[in-house]
Amino acid sequence: MADYDLCVIGSGVGNTIITKRFADWRVALVDGQKWFGGTCLNAGCIPTKMFVYPADIAEAARDAARLGIEAGSIKVHWDEVRSRIFGRIDPLAETGEAYRRSQANVTLFRDRARFVAPKTVQVGRTRFSADRFVIAAGSRPRIPEVPGINDPQIAARVHTSDSIMRLPALPKSLIIVGGGLAAAEFAHIFAAFGTEVTVLHRGQQMLKFADQAISDRFASLLSQRVALRFGQHLASVEGTDRGLEVGTVDDDGIEYFFGAEQLLLTTGRIPNSDTLDLHRTGVEVDADSGRVIVDEFQRTTAEGIFALGDVSSPWQLRHVANHEAKVVQHNLLNPSEPIASDHRFAPRAVFSGPQVACVGLTEAECKAQGLDYVVGVRDYGGVAYGWAMEDTDHFAKVIAERGTGKLLGAHIIGPQASILIQPLIQAISTGLDATTMARGQYWIHPALPEVVENALLALGLD
Repeated sequence: MADYDLCVIGSGVGNTIITKRFADWRVALVDGQKWFGGTCLNAGCIPTKMFVYPADIAEAARDAARLGIEAGSIKVHWDEVRSRIFGRIDPLAETGEAYRRSQANVTLFRDRARFVAPKTVQVGRTRFSADRFVIAAGSRPRIPEVPGINDPQIAARVHTSDSIMRLPALPKSLIIVGGGLAAAEFAHIFAAFGTEVTVLHRGQQMLKFADQAISDRFASLLSQRVALRFGQHLASVEGTDRGLEVGTVDDDGIEYFFGAEQLLLTTGRIPNSDTLDLHRTGVEVDADSGRVIVDEFQRTTAEGIFALGDVSSPWQLRHVANHEAKVVQHNLLNPSEPIASDHRFAPRAVFSGPQVACVGLTEAECKAQGLDYVVGVRDYGGVAYGWAMEDTDHFAKVIAERGTGKLLGAHIIGPQASILIQPLIQAISTGLDATTMARGQYWIHPALPEVVENALLALGLD
């Protein structure tokens, strides 16, 4: 008989699987990472949004003059902001770990796991087997291999999302390398707090997953607050008397050098599959991405072993991982009646300045698939609440199938985009057509959701 009925590797979303429904199971929970609770709690979604909120307030105060409000100079007390955030998060991680240690049916191992045989792992000095495994080991920041990046003399100035939020002092200047979600959010945070921010991106489009119109508008607005440089390939990092000098080469081979106190690397994340010796238990990994291969039921290529979250998912989004965890939990408890994950309409939101939110297909994807579609666009400034905001920058864009009105995609840039997108997520997920959504319900006047209503009406389907 195996030592455990279930072993979960990873204390982030994998930890949520272990509920009272497993009270009569012998469960091993393994996590050798620095913080208990996973990336989202300690160095990802939650602390970043807790930084974004005061950043939004600071930016709103700076912008208040055009509405006749004089807010005065903005002064950010970094130590107070940081202490408020981690003064709440760190105890959550500690109490979460203590709770698991207190459970009679759960054994917590705070060390790295690696497979040594089929369904058998070595954790520190302990070796044990389990009938079933859930691999929820997450991912880690990717560190580009360029000269100087690993110089111990400058290590305290080179950061990833794991360390940048715990800086002892607010930097006067910051270089961010990357052009995705993390780059966009940290650029907003630090620029709002008064740091001189330079974003160096090797591509030509910020937020490449976004609709082109959204991405273009986002870059235009962000560039009013930070120095945004496209086509810059990281080439070197060196220490200077004042901080760091970052060397780049552009698409034409021209060299550039940028200086700042601190450097933040947001160049993607690597699945932690390579830390587990998965080949020894029959779990296959995609050679190109490093992701654990799973089927629609979140099953790996080894019987009785599931995987979820960043270690297997291309989305690397907590709400996707939460969905997958519910699927895995059900399939563990109901092996004869498995359910499948549904990734068709996984939404994204970027909590930057401005916010961006999207679900479904972009217009470029619709064209590439040869779909017959129509587009509806409405500016925030085209509805009454947008007048109140004096908004001239933001908009909602919806895409629907011509004739049927079936929603294909929705894309919003502007304040509260992450909230405004939710009814569109519901509609596209349940098959509600655009005309019924627009005409078949009340829309509170003069609330901001009218921008969604009017974008749907702009499709011209009725």
